[in-house]
Amino acid sequence: MLRGLSALAVAATLAGAATVPAQAEGERFVLVSHAPDSDSWWNTIKNAIALAGEQMGVTVEYRNPPTGDLADMARIIEQAAASSPDGIISTIADFDVLSGPLGDAVDRGISVITINSGTVEQSKEIGALLHVGQPEYDAGFGAGERAKGEGVTSFLCVNHYITNPASVERCQGFADALGVELGNQMIDAGQDPAEIQSKVAAYLQTNPDTNGILTLGPTSAHPTIAALNDNGMAGTVYFGTFDLSPEIAEAIKADTIAFAIDQQPYLQGYLPVVILTNLARYGVVPGNSINSGPGFVTKDNIALVEEYAGQYR
Repeated sequence: MLRGLSALAVAATLAGAATVPAQAEGERFVLVSHAPDSDSWWNTIKNAIALAGEQMGVTVEYRNPPTGDLADMARIIEQAAASSPDGIISTIADFDVLSGPLGDAVDRGISVITINSGTVEQSKEIGALLHVGQPEYDAGFGAGERAKGEGVTSFLCVNHYITNPASVERCQGFADALGVELGNQMIDAGQDPAEIQSKVAAYLQTNPDTNGILTLGPTSAHPTIAALNDNGMAGTVYFGTFDLSPEIAEAIKADTIAFAIDQQPYLQGYLPVVILTNLARYGVVPGNSINSGPGFVTKDNIALVEEYAGQYR
């Protein structure tokens, strides 16, 4: 059931957690992500909350579990809520693990906006104001439709964060669009670049009929690019990825990667800060959740976005 919503003030401290510097003496908000420290993709969201904080005259703090442990993330949310905040922005990396702490925050009267991982329905069940993100299954399905149109029949989904249900939804959508079973075509790649590269190379050697690859972000895309370069398959296997980075942009231009799915993470960081500020000050809030993606970046439009890849795109 939906819980009551209101705005109070937010600040959380946790040893080892990064903080975007305070910009002013106004309201304070905390963004809690599920990303480990090693995941550079989240730099775009950090840039977004820093700029939004400056423009809105508020302080925004970024918190995350250093290793990506979701139980640790749940504790970070609890600590943020205990400090009586103006608002919490959080991913729903695992509804079963995080819905309790986020729901408790709402019960305290804290305004919550969910972003990135999770669904609109899950966000509503928690009692959050709204969700800003992309429907992950639909994004994976759209990627699969593109791959099917190019003749892909057997694929590898390189899942570097398999404990996050949203990542599985991406792979499942891709498989469903192709009309094949997901099964062992999704591998648990882990977070270590060398290990990912090794696992991708081993899979392709063991499954030579593989003619499509989907990676779920720079963490898995970069080592996969390296694996394809090493085995001479770069440009010969249909390769799509989620998210952008300078390396991914270069691979698109080199015809190694066919497309990148842009969920516009900048909006996932920027919009909640603006929305929570306006709620705290003027009592106004949008009536619906916001889809920040998916959008497809290809060789045809990469020039429009590569300048800001890894910073604002």
